[in-house]
Amino acid sequence: MEEGKPSVELVKASNGLEKYVLREIRGSSVEVYLYGGQVISWKNLSEELLFVSSKAVYKPPRPIRGGIQICFSQAGGGEQHGSARTQSWTFDKDPPPFPTNSPSKTFVDLILTPSEDSLKACCEVRLRVALSPGGDLILTSRVRNTSKDGKSFSFQFAYQTYFRVSDISEVRVEGLETLDYLDNLRGKERFTEQGDAIVFESEVDKIYVDAPPKIAIIDHEKKHTFVLSKNGLPDVVVWNPWEKKSKQISDLGDEEYKHMLCVGAAALERPVTLKPGEEWTGRQEMSAVPSSYCSGQLDPRKVLEASGSCAAG
Repeated sequence: MEEGKPSVELVKASNGLEKYVLREIRGSSVEVYLYGGQVISWKNLSEELLFVSSKAVYKPPRPIRGGIQICFSQAGGGEQHGSARTQSWTFDKDPPPFPTNSPSKTFVDLILTPSEDSLKACCEVRLRVALSPGGDLILTSRVRNTSKDGKSFSFQFAYQTYFRVSDISEVRVEGLETLDYLDNLRGKERFTEQGDAIVFESEVDKIYVDAPPKIAIIDHEKKHTFVLSKNGLPDVVVWNPWEKKSKQISDLGDEEYKHMLCVGAAALERPVTLKPGEEWTGRQEMSAVPSSYCSGQLDPRKVLEASGSCAAG
């Protein structure tokens, strides 16, 4: 790697798994494993922004607890998170052109090709992981129906994103207030969010439906805000296992729930249906900015340019 220039390189991690390392000129970096197509690290300078469990297992067929899991499952397939996060992806040498060009030149394209046991030979799943010059992380997934039998197929999708937080009790999520959500702790019963912002005092496992294109995850203690933008993914998943559930999860430390929060763009309430030859695209972009944040002001540029008229954090 030449110093001072953006780079993408394939390396073997100490656990034996291959990963791509993306680096930008200002010091940000991203690491993505071929196993699961899973982003495992996102750093802004030296600060790690994603959570990975100290008990994470890096041996197939177990999913890796943390980072950003690609949850892709065929509707009615019976597996909640799907098999994409435990399959080996490959480098996509010649991906179809994107509808719009990305300003980022630092990216890697991966593909999960169909097989009889994983995707029933009906589709191709592609993933582009991109790192912007300013350190933003952009994930773009494309699913194409490649079936030869003329049949449509339906699927659900989610970016299960583990954000690293200082203390879960000091975190709030804005942008989801007044929305309807499905509560997985109550048999997917539908409720309406009542609070001004989402705060965390117990286990949470919710799917917010028809969420706005931008939401903010505000960490008061670290005085920074994650801004999550999405396209093609109408829903948002919010999950924290809290104390009791954490002790039941073998690959998560008993106290680690305090330092993680899963928030990710998804298409879950209404599965996506593709006819033969059709393609779907879903995108999630993440920025980490200082918490000079005003409610409703979710544009990261505006956050960075805030003149102090709002209280920080």
